[in-house]
Amino acid sequence: MATRTSPTERQKRLGAEIRKLRAAAGQSIEFAAGLLGVDRSNMSSMESGVRAISPERVRTLACNYACSDQEYVDALADMAGYRKRGWWERYRGQLPAGFMDIAEMEWHAKRMRSANFIHMPGLLQTGDQALAIFRTAVPALPEHEVALRVAYRLERAKILTDGAAHEYVSIIHEAALRMQFGGHKVVHAQLEHLLAMSEREQVTLRVIPFAAGEFPGAGQTVFHLEGPVPTLDTVQVDNAHGPEFLHMEAQLNRYRGQLDWMERIALSPEESRDFIRAIANEL
Repeated sequence: MATRTSPTERQKRLGAEIRKLRAAAGQSIEFAAGLLGVDRSNMSSMESGVRAISPERVRTLACNYACSDQEYVDALADMAGYRKRGWWERYRGQLPAGFMDIAEMEWHAKRMRSANFIHMPGLLQTGDQALAIFRTAVPALPEHEVALRVAYRLERAKILTDGAAHEYVSIIHEAALRMQFGGHKVVHAQLEHLLAMSEREQVTLRVIPFAAGEFPGAGQTVFHLEGPVPTLDTVQVDNAHGPEFLHMEAQLNRYRGQLDWMERIALSPEESRDFIRAIANEL
């Protein structure tokens, strides 16, 4: 299998899961290398995602590590066997790698949940609102870079409208609904777009009004992407330096709990639509 100079987050995750299986079995990397008939450095590269691994080798390792979770093993084998190039690859080398990682994970997610407090969710932004947001970058981005990011963001959003039926629960705080990114006209169109998207069968939109009071978390964007099995879930959080991907069990449980809490205090989908419509009518 060929080596990769820059493995994607999903490829690194597969390697991390293989390494985790070995550690749980109490086996050495030399033992794993011997099973596959490769040297130690090649095995290490597989566990870091730098070198690809075949589904058959994944199953060989899982069997010899005495992993009894067949659904989990099948999911890892599917990850190893997926070789198709996604639409996001057209942007590789032009946009930060983290952008590609988010799109790839969305594509493979079983279900998605997000919580947003300042900006609208990326998957639900209009082109004009995305344009206004990207123009606030520090340092300022050149216009061709802004245009490229807007085009990419709009293409990402097609996952909700192209028939792929990705279930998406979006929790939006009232603060984000009232932010005037782009001015009144842009915001009004953005709110109307939210209303239209909330009518789609696979999209559930929930609003947390100011009156709902306290909720856990620091108010940062949280994006929970559910994998084929809970062990393969990923949480992505935004930082000034780019997206951060979390998948340790304690981290997943923490953010699952935060999102569950937010859903409990949020308005129902019907109440949320009425709430958004009322804000739009104020503009």
